[in-house]
Amino acid sequence: MSIFQRTSVDAALHTLRDINRSLTRTQTRVSSGFRVEQARDNAAYWSVATTARSDNKAHAAIQDALGMAAATMGTAYTGVASAVDVVSEIKAKLVAATEQGVDKEKINDELTQLKAQLRSVAEAAAFNSDNWVVLTDEDNPTQPKQIPASYIRNADGTVSIGTLTYHIDLPSTGVTTSKDARYLVDDRSGGSGEYGALTSSYFASEMGASQNYVMILSKAGNTTGQVEIGLSSSTTKDQVDEMISVVDGILRQMTTVGSAFGALEKRIELQNEFAKTLFDAYSSGIGRLVDANMEEESSKLTALQTQRQLGLQALSIANASYDTVRQLFQNF
Repeated sequence: MSIFQRTSVDAALHTLRDINRSLTRTQTRVSSGFRVEQARDNAAYWSVATTARSDNKAHAAIQDALGMAAATMGTAYTGVASAVDVVSEIKAKLVAATEQGVDKEKINDELTQLKAQLRSVAEAAAFNSDNWVVLTDEDNPTQPKQIPASYIRNADGTVSIGTLTYHIDLPSTGVTTSKDARYLVDDRSGGSGEYGALTSSYFASEMGASQNYVMILSKAGNTTGQVEIGLSSSTTKDQVDEMISVVDGILRQMTTVGSAFGALEKRIELQNEFAKTLFDAYSSGIGRLVDANMEEESSKLTALQTQRQLGLQALSIANASYDTVRQLFQNF
């Protein structure tokens, strides 16, 4: 027997080392939940998964933006719908004013309150300080309002943000009409209220009314020559008829605005559902690449723990031969 030839011991140690490496790797997968946690585990899968995780964070941000946009659009639509009801009431009051012997000044008192309500509704239709029905100097009415709707990774590796757009008509061609009134109120100092259905005088001028009637005056715009719809004891029937026609045109345009808001709100809802589905698909795809199969890894862990115990016993048996040699020379 040689004390220098360690064939059985080396074999047992080699087997035990392999088992311990596999056991460490499996324990790491079980504890972390990943089979590809670092680039050294699988460089290709790690690269794809890392990029996908980054993109998925962008998809999550898009979902947040769409949620904010949905709330903003819901608020804007509610404002338009409420304003339509108030304008319809104003139209009814004007029709009532055509009756013989009616007190026009008392009706005008009601009109004054209803017009104040219109201003209140328009200015209150804001979510997170974002109002889509009132234009101020910070807004450019010739440019469409946009909502981030999707995160796109192109085939060449570049990225871009897809948007949803609110724009009833095409951009202005330089000739303003009543159809450009895509909002309720235009309070910009650089205009005359032409982009607000309630502040535009084009409804009156296009139908050849005797005065440039508007529902309410723009706060900061140039309102020279404009006349708020209202009554007095001297208001003639022809003037009331003109006001009714102007209000009817305003109502039609407000209905168009409300329809555009409703359509965009529905589009946001659909896009948000798609964004959620896309986020889940990305998460599932990342999981297929890097997540550990916990059932398989747990079973493997149990097997390796058993193998290590057997390996330790094999090493113990191999080392027992040295004890035999030691015992042979014990009495010398």
